[in-house]
Amino acid sequence: MAEISGLILPLFGLIFLGYLTARIARQPVEALGWLNIFVVYLALPALFFKLLSRTPIEQLTRLDFILANLASTYGIFVAVFAISYIIRRATVADSTIHSLAGSYGNIGYMGPSLAILAFGEEAAIPVALIFCFENALHFSVAPFLMAIGGDEKRKIGALVIQVARSILFHPFILATIAGVAAAWINLPIPNAPSRLIDYLAQAAAPCALFAMGVTLALRPLRRMPVELSYIVPAKLILHPLLMYVVLSAVGDFDPVWVYTAILLAALPTATNVFVMAQHYGCWVERASATILVTTGLSVVTVTLLLYAISNGVLPADLYTGS
Repeated sequence: MAEISGLILPLFGLIFLGYLTARIARQPVEALGWLNIFVVYLALPALFFKLLSRTPIEQLTRLDFILANLASTYGIFVAVFAISYIIRRATVADSTIHSLAGSYGNIGYMGPSLAILAFGEEAAIPVALIFCFENALHFSVAPFLMAIGGDEKRKIGALVIQVARSILFHPFILATIAGVAAAWINLPIPNAPSRLIDYLAQAAAPCALFAMGVTLALRPLRRMPVELSYIVPAKLILHPLLMYVVLSAVGDFDPVWVYTAILLAALPTATNVFVMAQHYGCWVERASATILVTTGLSVVTVTLLLYAISNGVLPADLYTGS
């Protein structure tokens, strides 16, 4: 348990330091802008590129892993949407944000840092695949459902162009494409650019987690949304559980890939959910509350998950026990 605490506490400690600093310093939300730009446009893309460019190309084309991951994530998405829209009688727009809150984990800021520290650099490949394909689907499904719900009054052509741009020009996805291309042609990187990439990659984890803590502090919890009664268990418990069951059913995956996918599924709601809620003008304050609550509770749930993995309680394959 001491080993797990040594892994978890520094990561959540960085989030806490960001939170505490923001509460003490009392800077406006705009002050966070340049740090977020550094993380999103430079540090995390450098990390993805660095690790993927050194990966054998055959490991980057596991369609079975990609489809199993998407099936698990969107199984949760559909279940939460059904509860919100059919049982809770929420609008399509609100139900879409509820579903994202229950299925869209913090795979950008927390995912790479935690997975690589927990399982080594081998985890970078499944992290990158999960990030790219899940984000591509999230960035496609959200505007599509908003358009169906009547919240977005735009022609289908303009909607398709906007979705394509948001996917193709996202810095993480561009870095992943560049990393895969470099791995494909076995591109030699000169010493000076390689060192610069290393410096940026090393800054990714501390800056991303600190920025996340600041973001949480700037969006305080004012009231507890009733929707958290099913969103929180869906995100922190059902999502990783379903991921485990589906990956075990498909089978034939490296244990590091399985554990990485489960870990990323267990992460708290992504801060991008708040960004989307703000963009579409629905469920904004409650989206912020969901991120804060799931992040706080994930200290316990993620710690327990890593303890189960490291102590052999959770085998890599549910059905064979190996």
